[in-house]
Amino acid sequence: MRTKQKLLFWNKTAVTTQEQPVSFENRKKTAVTEAVRSIFNLNELKSIGMMLFGTMLMAFAFYHINYVNHLSEGGFVGLALLGSYVAGWSPALTSLLLDIPVILIAWYFMGRKYMLKAMLGALSFSLFYEWCERYSPLVIDLQGSLLAAALISGILTGVGAGIVIASGSATGGDDILAVLVSKWSRMKIGSVFFIFDGMVLLLSLLFMPLKETLYTVLAVWIASKFITLITQAAAKKQRPEYERETLQPKPVKTDVILLPLPKPAASAASVSYSPIRTKDTKHHVSTTRVKQSSAAGG
Repeated sequence: MRTKQKLLFWNKTAVTTQEQPVSFENRKKTAVTEAVRSIFNLNELKSIGMMLFGTMLMAFAFYHINYVNHLSEGGFVGLALLGSYVAGWSPALTSLLLDIPVILIAWYFMGRKYMLKAMLGALSFSLFYEWCERYSPLVIDLQGSLLAAALISGILTGVGAGIVIASGSATGGDDILAVLVSKWSRMKIGSVFFIFDGMVLLLSLLFMPLKETLYTVLAVWIASKFITLITQAAAKKQRPEYERETLQPKPVKTDVILLPLPKPAASAASVSYSPIRTKDTKHHVSTTRVKQSSAAGG
């Protein structure tokens, strides 16, 4: 226990105060409190609003397009939909259970702030999906045109996932794994998504018809392109202005002056020119001028 003396200047008396050591539990609570406070500022509230909008788009596409029209999906959501087709499990609960261990991994590698936002994203996606599954009266039947279903699913899913990732959050464990792999390997995040989703779709071939699986591959490919487009645009927008613009030095115009001076007692046909370099003090550059010289002999 440390002690320190604080001098009160108005009465010039020494007062001894004692500082209690901070326990590990208190430091942990303080760190979590600071992380929560850093989330709920104005900019972070905007990013949370974007994240909620993105998760709502994804939940709408996964239920009303993929699930209703018997299309699968990649990643953890694809595994959850596969579990629903095969065993009748709730996709919202299954995806949330798959997300929990990966969110803990995100805490270790990405920090508490990212972990809290990823938890909020995964929870909001599960809630939106559950609401669509139980209460939404909308039915979009596109089984007669699976190509249209794949196009709509790819666009909505790609835009939603891109917005979520650009806001610094995630909708589940597959998003977190894709962000980590993209960060470590320097691959485009859309390409990482397509690889992960393709692995799940290969597993789906064991339980789903080939036709629906191929259209799902098309939807996943479209979504990966939109994810890459949105995340790259967001990263470019967040750069400072001086990094976005390529500044090139402006060229300084210099003039070459040719002033032939006749040599006394020499023929005019034997005149030649040689450059003389002088320094331009205004622009700090060297300019080239010439002086006249005549050929030797006469």
